[in-house]
Amino acid sequence: MTELASFDEADRAAVMVMLLEGDQAARILSQLDPSELKLLGEKMCALSEIGPQAVTESVAGFIERTEKLGLVTTDRVGQVRSLMTRAVGEVKADNLMQRILPAAPQTSALEIARWLTPQALMPLVKGEHPQAIAVLLVQLDPEVAAEVLHSLPPEIQPEVVHRVATLGPVSAEAISMLDELITRKLSEGQGRSALQIGGPRDAADIMNNSGKAMEKRVMPEIAKIDKALAREIENEMFKFEHLFVLDPQSMGALLREVDSDILIDALKGISELERECFFRAMSSRAADGVKDEIAARGRVKLADVVAAQKQIVAAARRLTAEGVIAFGAGGDDEYV
Repeated sequence: MTELASFDEADRAAVMVMLLEGDQAARILSQLDPSELKLLGEKMCALSEIGPQAVTESVAGFIERTEKLGLVTTDRVGQVRSLMTRAVGEVKADNLMQRILPAAPQTSALEIARWLTPQALMPLVKGEHPQAIAVLLVQLDPEVAAEVLHSLPPEIQPEVVHRVATLGPVSAEAISMLDELITRKLSEGQGRSALQIGGPRDAADIMNNSGKAMEKRVMPEIAKIDKALAREIENEMFKFEHLFVLDPQSMGALLREVDSDILIDALKGISELERECFFRAMSSRAADGVKDEIAARGRVKLADVVAAQKQIVAAARRLTAEGVIAFGAGGDDEYV
């Protein structure tokens, strides 16, 4: 058993690391330079059986040193948030921090930027360094980031993508600088359009998750105020992809209302996997026939696909209003 008297600081550090879980130890080792890694590795390999007293001494030494160092209070909330994020991920950490410190300011300019449209973000990145743009893009949803990338001058697009792919660890200082940059641009007025959040699509998303009872109460009132806006929201609420959740019986009722040519054009615009919900509502013979017609149809203009899908959606809306088909439950008073 290793003699306690022979332990030096490096030996005690080796014991402390060996007591940790593998992931914890690896994170600590990743912070060391090559010479420190070599020394600690040698000490860890040289350890034989460690008795309870040696473990106690190593831990006590660690506690003694940390008591002398104390804990600085600089950005304590930021430190805790960082630890929580590493432990449970960003979204859960944000929710947890809001419960821990509900009165603490949680929203930064960078957090606001994550909710903005590509059109609102474009003025914020105009003329900025590719590194700053890359750091911002990785904070965004891929679809939004792609549109922002498209808006950049072609000559810097490859450099931005390259920097995104090679970012690696980004320091807190870099994130803070990016936050200050966005704040400055917003205050200069370049990002005024950035504050234009919401719109018919967001309203439709909320309504789609609120249930039919809420829809029946709210949408007629909106139509009284602004008929055009009500139509926009309804168009966003009811799209062709929403038909994919129909059960075979409801889908069969819908398909009986749809012309074969219209169905072929509509299905040309979706993947084979997405077509399965339509085929399941047909006999195997009918489904095979439709598949053959799709293959034989060749290329179809996108405008024709969209027009065909709109016709099917219109038929689905009518059948829903008539109570022939239903899109499932949601809300507190949809069952009778």
